[in-house]
Amino acid sequence: MSIDPAGLDPDPFRQFDAWLADAVAAELPLPDAFALATADASGMPSVRILLLRGHGPDGFSFYTSRTSRKGRDLRQNPVAAALFHWPALDRQVRLAGPVSEIDDGASAAYFAGRPRGSQLSAWASDQGAEIESRDALEARVASVAARFQDGPLPLPPDWGGYRLMPDRFEFWLSRADRLHDRVEYRLEPGGTWTRQRLQP
Repeated sequence: MSIDPAGLDPDPFRQFDAWLADAVAAELPLPDAFALATADASGMPSVRILLLRGHGPDGFSFYTSRTSRKGRDLRQNPVAAALFHWPALDRQVRLAGPVSEIDDGASAAYFAGRPRGSQLSAWASDQGAEIESRDALEARVASVAARFQDGPLPLPPDWGGYRLMPDRFEFWLSRADRLHDRVEYRLEPGGTWTRQRLQP
């Protein structure tokens, strides 16, 4: 198996759709999981695994606490890089570009569809902040549950979505002897995408 720039879809979003569909069809665990890398104003990087919550020509979306490390990074330095890795298929996709916040209306609509336990956790947890014990964390969840009882949980004030709009993609296929196939898409000033092979 090999990949060549001419053999890939000229639209990297459609090419990503095809590879993600292959990962889903192969019944891989968490095919929509990806690593997201951000950096603060000083350039100190940070990376974590997230789940993709929407994608298309308008970008790749995910949701989190806006006061988390990634939320703070994106406020200071609104660019990010992402990596999808499907080792069973010998494939990975890298992408990078600017990040913007998803508005509260769309974030609230997404939040309303989350499992209630996840909603309670979003309200209870000051993501990434120190806490004295697991018992203290669970007590915070219980307090939130008592506050809202059986009623709906609104969007937390410090929680919402982000959209990464790539201006660069790379499609990677593992090959023998580390001579991997790498095809990069770059967004040109006129809005068109160019494709080129990269050395491994």
